[in-house]
Amino acid sequence: MKHLNETHDQALRSWVSSANVPGNDFPIQNLPFASFKRRGSQESFRVGVAIGDMVLDMAAVDTSGALSGEVSKAVQACAEDKLNALMSLGPDAWSALRLALSRSLREGAPECSSLQACLVQQAEVEYELPARIGDYTDFYTSIHHAANVGKQFRADNPLLPNYKWIPIGYHGRASSIGVSGYGIHRPSGQTMAPGAEKPDFGPSKRLDFELELGAFIGQGNRQGEPVRIDVADHHLFGVCLLNDWSARDIQSWEYQPLGPFLSKNFATSISPWVVTLEALAPYRCALVRPEGDPSPLSYLDDATNRQDGAFDIQLEVGLLTLRMRNEGRPAARICRTSYRYAYWTLAQLIAHHTVNGCNLNPGDLLGTGTLSGPTADQAGALIELTNGGRDPLQLPNGETLTYLEDGDAVVLRGWCAAEGAARIGLGECWGRII
Repeated sequence: MKHLNETHDQALRSWVSSANVPGNDFPIQNLPFASFKRRGSQESFRVGVAIGDMVLDMAAVDTSGALSGEVSKAVQACAEDKLNALMSLGPDAWSALRLALSRSLREGAPECSSLQACLVQQAEVEYELPARIGDYTDFYTSIHHAANVGKQFRADNPLLPNYKWIPIGYHGRASSIGVSGYGIHRPSGQTMAPGAEKPDFGPSKRLDFELELGAFIGQGNRQGEPVRIDVADHHLFGVCLLNDWSARDIQSWEYQPLGPFLSKNFATSISPWVVTLEALAPYRCALVRPEGDPSPLSYLDDATNRQDGAFDIQLEVGLLTLRMRNEGRPAARICRTSYRYAYWTLAQLIAHHTVNGCNLNPGDLLGTGTLSGPTADQAGALIELTNGGRDPLQLPNGETLTYLEDGDAVVLRGWCAAEGAARIGLGECWGRII
């Protein structure tokens, strides 16, 4: 079930007027979390909540005493620089805090006078990673992406036989995950040209983006105790946008037999705002598999997961080349898709990740893998959009592109909209190749 409550009411309005502007990412029905400070200041980073074009400074809220009682422990956890303490409290605490924030930010709320002093303009802040990320696992949940890429290497058998039975994933590098807006240094590594006798070394010539979502673990599990799929959502705090940059030429040489290494560990970008799983409840949808595909094994299958384990999160990719920026042009949209097309749900990823007894911890990050839809314009990476570089992408200003050039910037955006529910957004995830 979708577990809707009063915080999802489409009619709610906030005394923060910018939150009521149609189409903004952060209405009162959203209330995502980030780690922030005033730009260029000597302040400490601390947890903030987005409302309209403002950030509610949770450390200041804690000091003000405006939110007390049963939510005081959750408010105190938000006074820290990262979300890990709040994540560890569990879904009941998260839900209680969300309700208290919603009620105190609504039009007519008595807390208005005390909370106004706790607001900071988003235009005046900078962000860092919202959580201390101990571990990072990247999955491969889009069957369309897997098939599109597989066709380039195995035209007669694009999907390997395990794909429809098991969520494919690998453990990535957590230290090189950065928040939106930082520059991406072009990676170097070994590449092997067709017909060459030995590999070459140098900067990647086939640098790509990957449109993904990131999912943050809330409460973890003890080692040796798997998380059942029917309670897996209780261990998820929220989601963000994620760009898992990829050097395709380095990857094609190194990935056998153990998978990608230097082609992936140089940089991963995430958006600063984490949208809670509860905020996403109105946009849940059924998990749809093609007719005739096998049913998942029992530990990956559950009636609730089949009914509304997927999420209809709209996703798009914008590309801004150096020439476009110099010409004063906006980023060109090159992809539009939805997370609802994923073959595996977040609950299935957690159930599979822990079925062998692996322990997850608060702040651990799961990547969905590239999220491509069923049509060509819904491909979430240049390796698909350009057919492995063979069909250059045509841009609105007349440029053509196969892979990312120095100076190019990529922006990921995400939002949710459904009948009877307010539109909410995930913000943006930016990165520029330097």
